[in-house]
Amino acid sequence: MENHTAHEFHVTYFDADCGRIRSESFESLQDAERFASRSCAGEDSWAVIDAVAVEQARVAA
Repeated sequence: MENHTAHEFHVTYFDADCGRIRSESFESLQDAERFASRSCAGEDSWAVIDAVAVEQARVAA
């Protein structure tokens, strides 16, 4: 078995429609940035993108 480190991107944002803080995960930074940009539509809106290292295990065939 071989371990491989990858990254996923977590977007934490304020959902003004329901007044709650929410989170979504993405595999690419570009997708995370697009989502964060769409989430920041209002004056009170905000979003933060965190890169998270994720260890993935591979099984050799």
